Amino acid sequence: MRHSQVVALESVLLVTLIAVACRPGSDDARKKIEPVYDKKTGQLTLLKYDSNGNGKVDTWSYMTGARVVRIEIDKDEDGLIDRWEYYTADQKLEKVGFSRASDGKEDAWSFANADGSIARIEVSTRRDGKVDRVEYYTNELMTRAEEDTDADGKPDKWETYDGGRLASVAFDTTHRGTPDRRLIYMADGSARLEVDAKGDGRFVVVSEPTAASRPVRR
Repeated sequence: MRHSQVVALESVLLVTLIAVACRPGSDDARKKIEPVYDKKTGQLTLLKYDSNGNGKVDTWSYMTGARVVRIEIDKDEDGLIDRWEYYTADQKLEKVGFSRASDGKEDAWSFANADGSIARIEVSTRRDGKVDRVEYYTNELMTRAEEDTDADGKPDKWETYDGGRLASVAFDTTHRGTPDRRLIYMADGSARLEVDAKGDGRFVVVSEPTAASRPVRR
């Protein structure tokens, strides 16, 4: 079973446990869960959950009545949230947020396919909540990515991958909305530079493959 499928299964089990705990006769589950209600309406707004029974809350489920809206998890119990889960109105997992720096600040969001595998990951590289990089996956491997490096709201960098290997990086250096130069990487790590000066999609080789360092993947 893929890691992402295990993660999705854990989420489903947690939502199921919460639903069970909200029903009468669920004493064992309810011992680990502390409900919080809105003082004015009496509506359930939060469930604090001690998943391992050590007396320390590590999961917070934000609710609208019996509906789960968001779940925050501090799996290693270091006081920082590691994982944010967002649910649709019909209680399906929509996306999972995480912190790339493991510092409790949410800066990336994973979206899954129907089988639980990763479909794409949206990233806020500036960590300001604004998505400026999107990575696309097939069979758990990144196939391509696009990034807005100058924060103008439009992609200006495109990456393609072959079997998990960076195959090319294209750049829009003229702000015309399409790439005007690109680096093609060989399996041995060498690269050639190609340029599309006219903007007609036709790239011309300007330098033959030479040993080059690949751009650092964020």
